[in-house]
Amino acid sequence: SSDDSKTTTSSVSFVAVGNSGTLLTSSDGITWTSRTSGTTKSLNGITYANNSFMTVGESGTILTSSDGTSWTPKTSGTTKSLNGITYANSKFIVVSGDWDANTGTIMNSADGNTWSTSETTNYLYRVTYGNSTFVTVGKSGIILTSSDGNSWDNRTTGTTGNLWSVNYGNNTFVVVGGTGKVLTSTDGTSWTTRSTGSSVRLFGSTYGNNTFVVVGDLGTILTSLDGITWTSRISGTSILLNEVTYGNDTFVVVGPSGTILNSTDNGTTWTSRTSGTPNSLYGVTYSQ
Repeated sequence: SSDDSKTTTSSVSFVAVGNSGTLLTSSDGITWTSRTSGTTKSLNGITYANNSFMTVGESGTILTSSDGTSWTPKTSGTTKSLNGITYANSKFIVVSGDWDANTGTIMNSADGNTWSTSETTNYLYRVTYGNSTFVTVGKSGIILTSSDGNSWDNRTTGTTGNLWSVNYGNNTFVVVGGTGKVLTSTDGTSWTTRSTGSSVRLFGSTYGNNTFVVVGDLGTILTSLDGITWTSRISGTSILLNEVTYGNDTFVVVGPSGTILNSTDNGTTWTSRTSGTPNSLYGVTYSQ
């Protein structure tokens, strides 16, 4: 009908993923809509690149979407649990691992359809790109770097604690992990431990609006302008916070039991939002 032309659909900007194939979208980080992912597998990580979203999860699950609302499965060629994903240098990099065996896999693809894999001796959880370098982190203090996504070098960090996230901003890589651990590096090769004042597991990180935001156990949220000096913020929750992203002048944090928080003042104050799901949320991204 002619009325169709008057219908405006709010664009999808944020996408959050989680347990049992949970997939939520939002245009503003405040109001969230549940989408059909077509899978019951847990979705662990998500990124936006090449005008599309790509999410990865358990049993080798990979889904893509151009609009955030309708999702198409891709063949990964593995049944491993895929954890982290990034895109740079015209290629997707996905990292995974077997926790008990402490082995990992790094997969790369130019198109998301055909994947090449390399095996590692450590479980890997997250991956990012900056300063012409891919960096991935994981169990037992592992940090691997690569200039091309194919050949990887093991870096000495001085820590054996588990590392859960890596991000790049302000010419600095920031890695976070157990017992309030934060490591920084400008090149990915040499790493310096920073004091955060926190002793809990730090689990997710992002960089936006000249600010690093890190989240973790017991509702912990830390912010920093340089990755060196950190300030603790009041999140309003004591639940484990899994991941954080930035877009549209807004930081968005996700966690268990459908927890979603957002901040529009650079991570200083946080507001809880209704997600509409009881499921755990593991990943969140913004379509830059």
